[in-house]
Amino acid sequence: MTRGIRFKNKSDISNVLTTIIAAVVSVGIMLYGVWHFGLENAWPELVLNLFYIACIVIMWMYFFNGPITTKQFNYWCTVNVGITVLLRDILFAPHIACYSIHLGCLTLSVLLIIMLTYFYARKDWKTYSKRNLWMIFIVDMLIAVLYNVVILLEPGDEYTAYMLTEIWIRPTITYGLVACFIKETDRIIPGPVAPSN
Repeated sequence: MTRGIRFKNKSDISNVLTTIIAAVVSVGIMLYGVWHFGLENAWPELVLNLFYIACIVIMWMYFFNGPITTKQFNYWCTVNVGITVLLRDILFAPHIACYSIHLGCLTLSVLLIIMLTYFYARKDWKTYSKRNLWMIFIVDMLIAVLYNVVILLEPGDEYTAYMLTEIWIRPTITYGLVACFIKETDRIIPGPVAPSN
């Protein structure tokens, strides 16, 4: 049953599959929203979803031991997530009436970009600690929570449900990416330290 699957533990398989399925359903809802509201009004969401879809495809290939190495998985997922942070939360950040929340979202977004850049730039990225990996997900989730608060405080309209769906897609993907990275670090068995001459 698990032949050809990278993860052998049932809980790991369930964890990654649930993440992928949740992301696919969310992206599907957003693509329906783009079709419903028209490309002229919703094209930014289509652009974001293209990067989300790329992450999902990469995760799926990685899960089934496809033609992708761990290094490629690390590179392309980090780049795709980083681009969505740059586009949605920094360059084209949504207008937020409350300045403190706006500043909080912007600060966390810049922090997330720095963390992703540092994570990718490490030559031996597998030595990145589990705590640092989970911090990537936690910071992304905090951004989503702040956006969620703003949306719920404002009067609802036909866009509200789609906005609430969109802001949680990336944290869902980030959770799956971090979970996969952590499983890679679990496989590393420290060897003996060579004596210095």
